[in-house]
Amino acid sequence: MLLRIRVRLPDRPGSLASVARTLGAAGADVVQMAVLERDAGRALDDFTVAWPAGAATAGLRDGLTAVPGVMVIGIWPTVEPQGAHPDASLLGQLAADPVRGAMTLADAVPALLSAEWAGLADGPSLIYGSFGAPEAAPDGGRLGPSRARAFDGDDGVHYAACPVSDGLDLVVARGGEAPPFHRTEVFRLDQLVAAARAVLAAAPVRK
Repeated sequence: MLLRIRVRLPDRPGSLASVARTLGAAGADVVQMAVLERDAGRALDDFTVAWPAGAATAGLRDGLTAVPGVMVIGIWPTVEPQGAHPDASLLGQLAADPVRGAMTLADAVPALLSAEWAGLADGPSLIYGSFGAPEAAPDGGRLGPSRARAFDGDDGVHYAACPVSDGLDLVVARGGEAPPFHRTEVFRLDQLVAAARAVLAAAPVRK
């Protein structure tokens, strides 16, 4: 299985290597790493690691927090798509079947953003949901104004939302030990939706 691990660490030589060594010693195989931000001598990094299915992560968390200056922000399961350019691959799928474009987008986004589910919301109504989506959208009032944003629900679930068209929002959710959506993730969602709109608008209508 794959895990996403978000850590805050000192932005200085050797810190990243210490985290990588700790992950390896715990039995985690690093698949990829992304820097989310650097500020005031600290960095926020995401690691995707291969981890034995069913194995507890408490020891992994303890090992990381034992590294000087490292804070674990979240450890949660992820299902990330294969390939070097998953966003581009998704846009190709949208162009191939524009009729299902918005639904294909909702089905694909959870894997891209290490989320649990996504859906298309028209106010309080969830008119389409990926696997695992509930029957209702989060509080409709929190879906406005019409811009890409992240927010937390009263149920403790973290959400990111982005307008797809007038009155229609793409909502992405994750809970458990996962952290809130970072601004870079919200930006990626916004850019992906904008690209999807352009692709779908340019796609020829098949008769």
